[in-house]
Amino acid sequence: MSTSCTILETHPRRAPDNLTAVLAQCLDACRDCAQSCTQCADACLSEPSVDQLAVCIAVNLDCADVCAVTANVNARLTGFDSELAKAMLAGCAVACRVCGAECERHAAHHQHCKACADQCRDCEQACRDLIAALG
Repeated sequence: MSTSCTILETHPRRAPDNLTAVLAQCLDACRDCAQSCTQCADACLSEPSVDQLAVCIAVNLDCADVCAVTANVNARLTGFDSELAKAMLAGCAVACRVCGAECERHAAHHQHCKACADQCRDCEQACRDLIAALG
């Protein structure tokens, strides 16, 4: 059981049972993606061809920020607003789609970009799953 799930299950304002697992999965995916994107940007900065990775670095940093904020906002059950949650999740899914596509362009030459692209796709799907669960 993830830390997110444990906290959600013990929160005084518990999410509905049908949302707890998908919310926890999304929170974890967003946090993991934020970390992966930050690390990918850092790795890109260490590559000899850093000038060719400028867009990738910028998109990585944008995606990392969006994922982190999305996780933080959606982790707050007190005053949870599903309209705001869905908007944040939709934006995060777009950021992940864009970042994943950019990283995929470099995946053949940079393993860190391949790993980041995979993580972005996982996060995008987790965001879409939570949007669907919120209705």
